[in-house]
Amino acid sequence: MNPLKNRGGRWLAGALCACVAMAAPAADERGPRSSTAAEPASGSARVIVKFKANSSLVSSQLAAGSSRPQHAKTLSQRLGVSLTDGRAIDARTQVVKAANMSSAELAASLSSDGDVEFAEVDQLRHRYAAPTDPLYATGQSTTPTVGQWYLRAPTGSAITSTSVVSSINAEAAWAVTTGSSSIVVAVLDTGVRFDHPDFTQSSGTSKLYAGYDFVADTSISNDGNGRDSDAADPGDWTSSETSSWHGTQTAGLVGAATNNGVGMASAGRDVMVLPVRVLGSGGGYDSDIQAAMRWAAGLSVSGVTTNTHPAKVINMSLGASGSCSSSYQSVVTELTAVGVVVVAAAGNDGLAVGSPANCSGVIAVAGVRHTGTKVGYSNLGPEVVVSAPAGNCVNSTGTCLYPILSTSNSGTSTPVSATAGGSIYTGGGDNASLGTSFSSPLVAGTVGLMLSANPALTPAQVISLLKSSARTFPSSGAGSGVSNCTAPSSTAQESECYCTTSTCGAGMLNAGAAVAAAAAAAATTAVASPAASISVGSSSVAVGTSVTLDASASTVDSSRSIASYLWTITSGASIASFTSGTNAATATLLPTAAGTVVVSLTITDSAGSQSSASTTLTVSAASTSSTSTSSLPSGNSSGGGGLDGRWLIGLLLGVMAMRGVTAAGRSRRVR
Repeated sequence: MNPLKNRGGRWLAGALCACVAMAAPAADERGPRSSTAAEPASGSARVIVKFKANSSLVSSQLAAGSSRPQHAKTLSQRLGVSLTDGRAIDARTQVVKAANMSSAELAASLSSDGDVEFAEVDQLRHRYAAPTDPLYATGQSTTPTVGQWYLRAPTGSAITSTSVVSSINAEAAWAVTTGSSSIVVAVLDTGVRFDHPDFTQSSGTSKLYAGYDFVADTSISNDGNGRDSDAADPGDWTSSETSSWHGTQTAGLVGAATNNGVGMASAGRDVMVLPVRVLGSGGGYDSDIQAAMRWAAGLSVSGVTTNTHPAKVINMSLGASGSCSSSYQSVVTELTAVGVVVVAAAGNDGLAVGSPANCSGVIAVAGVRHTGTKVGYSNLGPEVVVSAPAGNCVNSTGTCLYPILSTSNSGTSTPVSATAGGSIYTGGGDNASLGTSFSSPLVAGTVGLMLSANPALTPAQVISLLKSSARTFPSSGAGSGVSNCTAPSSTAQESECYCTTSTCGAGMLNAGAAVAAAAAAAATTAVASPAASISVGSSSVAVGTSVTLDASASTVDSSRSIASYLWTITSGASIASFTSGTNAATATLLPTAAGTVVVSLTITDSAGSQSSASTTLTVSAASTSSTSTSSLPSGNSSGGGGLDGRWLIGLLLGVMAMRGVTAAGRSRRVR
């Protein structure tokens, strides 16, 4: 969404102050004016092409040992059009480019090819940024008077002149868990300002992983290069807009360092944040966004080193109007299959939910005012899963009272360094953060907490728990001019309205209840008990021969891991000892005398549950004779192989008989 210039002279990138009186909602409570997803200018066609799995092109590609589709040359020959290869998204999907035709024309031509599963315009998507409302007040405040109202507990469920209804109650969620650093939330946006002090924990460690820059087109990258490993936001300014620092704002809401004595708190608190840059000046291409989604989830992307910190949650405060495309749905389905939760902003037009939020399996988030009614600019419709605070004003003059405070930078084009005072927070002035762009990361941060409490949750279970724990929308008290929201149409619903479950999702985000429900689900889920197991080559061993004991066949529940091993000698410790450590999956035992040794193993899983097993070894004395033990009788069971009386008699008779034969032989030979 292209932000509009406010009357104070600055661009509100990533922000809109919907300043309307609560008792008399105004028709100008609008969000950013967004058009349909833009395509490249005529004469520079870009199309995303996915080839059929059984196509001749894919077969020849795989036969050549390549996972990177580059089939423009073949398609050029077939269509009689000069085509060039763009970047690959996966093993069957790539960008194809052409000159002197529109993207729509190229997509139509490629769609007719028998080897093509689908071909669609590689559109530009935009950050969901809310520009200033005409009633937006001038002036600036470092911190809104109400602070981070959206994180605290609601002050009531009914709308009154002083009530705050839509706050997400993060405090109750933090009472269950403050989040785990093993849970990573990826923020696909404009990048992030790594030097902002609120991304450093009190321990001195960063809340941010390095991330990646997927903006390939240098005409919009603003950093002078294409894809690289630098996810820092260089600014998304254009000739008519100042930089928004949109990604820094959304990242701050997901996971700014909390309880560190600096600035703000975040919904996800101790979860880690993976910044992935997909938007430059003017937006970002679908192909880059889709490749970034796959990379963030830990899947392979051609030409890019695999992500070593795969995300369990992906936040996308971006999109455009229009239905979910096949290429987006394909990626979302792939991510859902590997257990990644995708959260996206519904959009800021007052129209139907935009893409990719309207893709099946995505948690689409609409925006509500502090009172729980739909903020005028928020998109709506049956695709919405849940609503969350988006920021709004209730005053027609003065500082906006209910913006969404977050991390930002003071630079109007390129960033201002933290040492020069560039690290700031959005407030209630002309840099206020408002829009569904900021509703979405509140949900993503909450999902991070849910997975911290219960890592085994599937994306479908996360959605179900968000819905079942959501708080009911208010249906009265907002004033005589407020009516129920209606199904989206071609006419924008730009005024405040009462949300319904068919327009704004199951209800208002209740972080406390959602995280508690996730933890309760973990406690009631049937968990397989750990089972210790010992493998040993033979239960009989001679003195002085080392024995390897192996616990690798031990098992724990699939949601857990083995945290520790402990080997002990419970009987026979005087005749054997361990010659290796006793806290690993294998241990080595050395018997020093004949007898019986009992060895026990105890395993402990990551949740603290234990299991034990034991095995008995029979130790025999070391052999002192070259006579094969297999030729000896088994009448005596002693370790030394003693001979019984009957065997000695037999041996004696045999010797005597041999002497007689030998004597007779000698007499015959001398005759």
